[in-house]
Amino acid sequence: MLYRKYVLMAGFLLATSHNIWAQTRQSVDISHATIFLNGAELSSSTKINLPQGESEILFTNIAGNVNQQSLNIGADNGVVIQSATFQNNFLVAEILSPRARAIQDSIDIIENGRAGTNNMLAVTNEQIAVLSQNKQVSGSQSGLSVAELTKMLDLIKTRLSGLLAEKDKLNATLKKTDERLTLLRMQLEAEKSKDFQPGGQLLVKFYAPRATSSDVNISYVVPNAGWSPTYDLRVEDLKNPVKLFYKANVFQNSGVKWDKIKITLSTGNPSEGAQAPALQPWYLAFYQPTAYGEGYMNSYQNQAAPRAKAIMMESAAEDAKAPASGSLNNYVQVNNSGISTTFDIDLPYTIPSDGQQHLVSVKSYELPATYRYFVVPKMDRDAFLQAQITNWEDLNLIPATTNIFYEGSYVGQGFIDMRNTKDTMNISLGRDKKIIVRRERDKELRSVKTIGTNIKETFVYTVSIRNTRKEALNITVLEQLPISNDKDIVIEDTDVDGGTLEETTGEVKWILSVKPNETVKKKIAFTVKYPKGKSINL
Repeated sequence: MLYRKYVLMAGFLLATSHNIWAQTRQSVDISHATIFLNGAELSSSTKINLPQGESEILFTNIAGNVNQQSLNIGADNGVVIQSATFQNNFLVAEILSPRARAIQDSIDIIENGRAGTNNMLAVTNEQIAVLSQNKQVSGSQSGLSVAELTKMLDLIKTRLSGLLAEKDKLNATLKKTDERLTLLRMQLEAEKSKDFQPGGQLLVKFYAPRATSSDVNISYVVPNAGWSPTYDLRVEDLKNPVKLFYKANVFQNSGVKWDKIKITLSTGNPSEGAQAPALQPWYLAFYQPTAYGEGYMNSYQNQAAPRAKAIMMESAAEDAKAPASGSLNNYVQVNNSGISTTFDIDLPYTIPSDGQQHLVSVKSYELPATYRYFVVPKMDRDAFLQAQITNWEDLNLIPATTNIFYEGSYVGQGFIDMRNTKDTMNISLGRDKKIIVRRERDKELRSVKTIGTNIKETFVYTVSIRNTRKEALNITVLEQLPISNDKDIVIEDTDVDGGTLEETTGEVKWILSVKPNETVKKKIAFTVKYPKGKSINL
């Protein structure tokens, strides 16, 4: 009976084990990724063979940390999906990122080489010990002649010198190897501390009314991915259009490699949520002052962090359609029929799961532009070359940094922000040191007078623009008159020397045509009246 009990128990464990390990395992490859500004939707497809009735398939090569609410599985030929469960692969003893794995492999190779060096050092030490013993024996042999003893000692000396030199060389090699291993181990620990996301698995239970094959499509959203735009602006000279290259820095740490897949870039952001806000009643109450004690400060700090976070989350995106130009554009389709703009890129891309940024080319444009030089002497004494572009709404741009190249050379970085742009977009192309700008206060025309209880102070500023280039230039110069918000401060006797004055802002604008080697001067003048005994911030 006891034997029968053990046999039954063993049979039960075997059946249970067979039920666990007999699940069909099938690897699925990522075929397409729709990458949002924060997150990505991954799509895979495969063909499976199913027997009649219920069966389970464990799909591998699935991303980790999946948004389970986003899971979407489809099957054809009448196959019903009864359940689906994401799970981790606990059979992996240690999961490393690709970068950490490469470092660990280097450590393993170097440690193997170190073991060989250490063995050679042990052999050398043994040879040195044998020679030392032979030297003592030779010295105690009184039967040898002087010539024979001298010959033997010279041989030992030569051989021992070579072994000692070899020992020093091996020790030096071990020292360098240990230093290299120390650095690699430090780097490995740094990589392990990063937020690496391992891959997962998907267990799906199917029901088939008959034995059949079925095409299965699997899609889901992962948070550890995204993209950010960047632009290259290239201008050959002032007679040619601006060439704008729209690029994307794509990153992903989903736990699976995106190997030669098609990608779609979307300006959407699922993490922002889809529910529209609703207003609640706004009740007013009398303000009750609170003492500035510890409780108040704790309450303030607790409220400040969410409030700052809410402010930082405010963002906007511009949606439009764009004309295609250049060979790259033959592989990119722009779709803005929905609430977000998408760029469908037909060229295959490989994006490893390493969390690093990988540059993807999106679109290129040739933009007709009007060029001007722009100077604000009060703020900066350099002249800036600007390209003025209209119909910018058709470019599908979102705010991002720009890398600027002019006449074949890298100029620096700028920023494009359409949220504050009206009809014309002014894109800065850098500073031109061949335009000399000066702004000085005219000391001779400066005056301070006391009239009754008031002081009247006169200010005159001279702006000079010198063109040292070989061609005439159109230069827009901005200056400024002060504006008073106090009835006791009065601005009068203003002179803008033919410039255009914007009354509400005090902005003064001159549009100048400056010939080669010509210097043009303009002045602004104004008088400020204010009470005696007070000072103004001029």
